[in-house]
Amino acid sequence: MTISDQVKRLNYTVADMIKCIEILNPDLFLEKINNRWSSRDMIAHLAGWNRHIIIGSGQIIDGELPFYDIDPGENYSNVNASLIQEYSSQDKNELIEELNKSTMELAEYLQSLDQDTWEKDFGVRHAGEIVTIKDTVDELIDDYSHHTAQIEKWSKNRIN
Repeated sequence: MTISDQVKRLNYTVADMIKCIEILNPDLFLEKINNRWSSRDMIAHLAGWNRHIIIGSGQIIDGELPFYDIDPGENYSNVNASLIQEYSSQDKNELIEELNKSTMELAEYLQSLDQDTWEKDFGVRHAGEIVTIKDTVDELIDDYSHHTAQIEKWSKNRIN
């Protein structure tokens, strides 16, 4: 898959998430899903991850483990809690704007890379696995899809 294809896939998954968020009223936007995260929390966490991937990609190119992999906590709980605090707005439109902005920043960064850099093994390993920029972005896109599915499933019961 080319960088351009992957950026299109990223943009598609972000648009998909925003579509399902836009139909939520402000109370539902802030309501916890499965007593865990709210849709607001998911948007905040993903907006932050877009920017983390930019920084982490530079570290990968330098042959370093990305900062977010050093002490992530179980299922990246430490990193995610920090992002939910950092992007603390409760305003749905403000957070959607932040998500769009950070997605555009990530897309521009990724498109500035050459294909070799995108897929190259720079010798970085995490939990015994090779860490590449491409694989990192794949994981981010999967996270968007996962959270969108969670919100869609939950909101069907809440909106109807």
